[in-house]
Amino acid sequence: MAIRVVLLGQGLVATHFAVGVERIKKGELEPYGVPFAKYKMVYDIKDIEIVGSYDVDEEKVGKTVYEVAVKSVGDILPVPETLKNITVRRGIHLGSMEGLPFRVKGLEDELGSTKAAIERLVEEWKQLQPDVIIEVATTEPAKAFHDVKALEEAIERDDRKRLSASHAYAYAAYLYAKETGRPVVFVNVIPSPLARDDAIVKLFEEAGSLVLGDDGATGATPLTADLLEHLAERNRYVLSIAQFNIGGNTDFLALTVPERNKMKEETKSSIVKDILGYDAPHFIKPTGYLEPLGDKKFVSMHIWWKTFNALEDELVVNLRINDSPALAGLLVDLTRIGKALVERGEKGTAYPVNAFFMKDPGPRGARNMSRIRAYYQLLDYLREKGVIKA
Repeated sequence: MAIRVVLLGQGLVATHFAVGVERIKKGELEPYGVPFAKYKMVYDIKDIEIVGSYDVDEEKVGKTVYEVAVKSVGDILPVPETLKNITVRRGIHLGSMEGLPFRVKGLEDELGSTKAAIERLVEEWKQLQPDVIIEVATTEPAKAFHDVKALEEAIERDDRKRLSASHAYAYAAYLYAKETGRPVVFVNVIPSPLARDDAIVKLFEEAGSLVLGDDGATGATPLTADLLEHLAERNRYVLSIAQFNIGGNTDFLALTVPERNKMKEETKSSIVKDILGYDAPHFIKPTGYLEPLGDKKFVSMHIWWKTFNALEDELVVNLRINDSPALAGLLVDLTRIGKALVERGEKGTAYPVNAFFMKDPGPRGARNMSRIRAYYQLLDYLREKGVIKA
């Protein structure tokens, strides 16, 4: 009953996921921050088995996940020794870390082409036999293809300006599923459009597999969505929304590059019109990098609206949120839910899952909704599919 998991990007999110899962399995930790932990599901958290990890940072490739974890979180958390069994392998780069202060090298550089790198991954995954592959690397510039032929031609001609690492990984996952006959779940919790890319969804449907995404919703965005739902239900007219985040981890450093920041802004801002029915003036995006904040980001939010008798109210919220653990907790459920759904014949993508867990849910054109509504709709969906036991 094990769920075999491969991690793409051994940064803080993947590290918190690995450490947290192993500690839960050892009985050291309660599963707080795992949304559906209180329900009896087909798969238990203890069924999760991490079998592989990939990165392009030369400081991580070749080291064990245990060594990476000790260096990054060992001063605040006990690191389970079971993570010594997993070695970080070299992954695909395609410029995903370009402009950042790290020594990086991708498989495509080592082997000479993106196609060769994809083929290498497929062969490695045939050995590792993952059920779930999680894309949790740093935010990268990426655009959807929407056409399978265009995606495959970009891989064939090694178009490194058009291809993103996420698309290369997703295509490798499709080939792995197709060649082995083993359905796979690809979980994308970064902004790259995969579950919103018609080409990727079509390929995964063809392979009887599932892509979930895009861009995991953990802190300010789901809170903003629920507050907007509250105002919409009471017919209060929103005049403006300001929401910003400042943090000191690698992803916030990456977001100082305008093209990357734009990716995150697009996924965050999609909630406004979908929930309110009109596009209220808004500023919703990561705003800056401040190293001393570390992984505990600072969030500030201001919402201004018109109420009865044309009077105006305002709400101001300030938060400090542990960024990476918040997302890592969601990955625990996405792993269990994805595996159970694909076994029950779900393929392509699954909007009810995406609507709750993601900032910009696939498929393309799907609407955002408040997370409280999405939560109860997902509960009904999981019960209907037999993922949550009665």
